[in-house]
Parts: sequence; structure tokens; C-alpha cells
Amino acid sequence: MNIETDFNSSVNSSVLNTIKQQTGATTITQIELIQSLWSGYGELFRAHLSGSEYDSVIVKHIKLPIMESQGSTTTQSHPKGWNTALSHQRKIKSYQVEFHWYQDYANQCSPDNRVPKCFYLEQDGDDCLLILEDLVTVGFNKVLTQADDIAIRACLKWLGNFHGQFLFQNPDFQHLDSTKQDKEVSNHLHLKLWQKGTYWHLDTRPDELAALTDPKLKAAARHIDTALSSTPFQTLVHGDAKLANFCFSNDHQQAAAVDFQYVGQGCGMKDVALLLSSVLKFSENESQITQWLDDYFRELVISTKHHQPHICTDKLVQTWRPLYSIAWADFQRFVKGWSPNHFKINPYTEALTAKALAQLK
Repeated sequence: MNIETDFNSSVNSSVLNTIKQQTGATTITQIELIQSLWSGYGELFRAHLSGSEYDSVIVKHIKLPIMESQGSTTTQSHPKGWNTALSHQRKIKSYQVEFHWYQDYANQCSPDNRVPKCFYLEQDGDDCLLILEDLVTVGFNKVLTQADDIAIRACLKWLGNFHGQFLFQNPDFQHLDSTKQDKEVSNHLHLKLWQKGTYWHLDTRPDELAALTDPKLKAAARHIDTALSSTPFQTLVHGDAKLANFCFSNDHQQAAAVDFQYVGQGCGMKDVALLLSSVLKFSENESQITQWLDDYFRELVISTKHHQPHICTDKLVQTWRPLYSIAWADFQRFVKGWSPNHFKINPYTEALTAKALAQLK
């Protein structure tokens, strides 16, 4: 099969040529569509190569659609019906953020918080092309729809290492051990990534907040957001650290993360809550969840001591651990406005939200 002819209608020939030029490949032997991007914003595919040092690469081709406004909504499709101009602008921003992530940060990540290496990126108007390392070729060949205990611990280990590497102290707080370096890190994050990471951040979700019918949670939404964003310890959060965005080794003991559209500044508990929301059956014993949190904080402390030795890890843990319920309440605010019948709204998440509201009184 001559894929460069047969796939010409779905993959632009200039994209195929760029892949070959940037990887040194003589031929692209196969193109494997992994998925269309959310709401039709492009595609993610694997290109199998011949004549290159890489057997295959992952290509993310972002093609931003032209929106046709109809009042406050647009004709662009959305699985949950949130097809607004604001949603479109948020998506554009998310792809710009991911571009900067791979441009400036991805190749800095340590082996303990593995991400795809970026081989090439370019932006031309509304088109953005990313050529990334295929994690399958370096041992992360498992994608799970259900996580066992080993996989959950691997994800928490990744998060702990990631948060520790990029941890800094908020320059708005005058701590004795705050440093100029921390301020420079924070200022740089604000320039290119989300100032407040996560896809459900309050300031980017006014429509979902307006639809929220829980009066107590709605009234506390800003207070919850402030509690998380004003903690003196901030880091980079992945922003969408669900199970589907991790790849695993065969034995599930090692994890690598993908999809960095919502990476930005925040409290690490946001990522932990989102991860657990994607793996819990919501019938686990409280002791099991406590053990997973212990695992996360152990990895966070180890990573922080290695990457940020000037930060007091005892203070860090004492500050972040009580914010676990606050982070859940923040996510619950989004879910209840976005999809009020979602299975993630259940006795466990409602109890954590009630606990958070009580903490904030």
C-alpha cells in the first residue's frame, strides 16, 4: 500500500514530508489513527517509519476550526453540548499551552516523571504540528481502562515526582526560605502555561458554574478556588491527570504521562483528586485511599528533597494534605454543573465536598 497516496486525503502531504525530514525516515510505511481530537480539532496518529532511528513517532496535528457564531453558541459539535464561543477560545488556549509545554518543558522532565520527548514542533496560523516520541517504543506499551493497585501507585509516583521537580513557593507569600529562583519560576509559568492549571478551573468555567444547582457549593466556589491557589506551595499540575492520560510498562510498575493541554500552576492535590476520580470504584475502604495518599506524599517528599532542597517538606505535607478534600470539592463544582447525573457524583465525593465546605467556614 502506498500510504502517501492513499492517505493523502486525510493527512496532508506536507505533514508527511515534514515527518520524514525531521525523523530522517526514507518512507512512512503505515499511518495508524489513534484518535480524533476533542470536538474535531484535528487528529492524533502514529507514523511507522523506515530508514529512521525511530521505529515510529506520534504526531499531533491540530487544525483549529472556524467557528460560526449563533448568539452565545457555535455550530461546532461538543459531546456534552457545551459548544460555546468561550469553549472554543479555551480549547485554542489549551493547544497553545501544550505547544509551549513541549517547546520549553517536556525535555526537562526527569526519568521519574517520564513524558514523550519532543522531536519537532511548528505553528502556522491555525495549524499546529507536534512530532513526539512514541512511548510504546521505549517500554510504555500499555493503556489501561481499569487500574490495578500497582498502576495506581505508578501514577501517584509519577505525580509525586512531577510535582516535586517543578515545586516552588508562591512569591506572594513572604516565607523566610522563599528565594529569587522561586519567583522567577512563577513569573515564567504565568507567561506561557495556564496561570491556574486544570481543565475545570473556575475562571474558565462560568457556564458550568451558572448551571450548578447546588447552592452551598456554588456560593463557596470562589472560596474553594482561593484556598487552592493561595497555598504557599505551588507547582506545575498536569491538569488532566486521568488514567487515560498515562501509559504503562508491561508490569504496570512504571508510568509515563501524555496530553499536556491544561498544564499550569497549582496545588498538587488537584492532580491527585482527578487521578483518583478516574480509578476509584467508590467502594474502597478509607484506609486504602489513605494508603494511596501516603504513597503520593512519600514520592513528593523524595522528589522535593532532590530537586528543591531549600523547601521544607514537613511544611509542604502539612499544608497540602488538608487540601485533598478542597481539591475534590473544586472538581465536584465543575462536574455537578457540567453533567449533574455523572457517576463521579456519589456518596464519597459528596462527603468530601461537605468536609471541604466545613473546613472553609
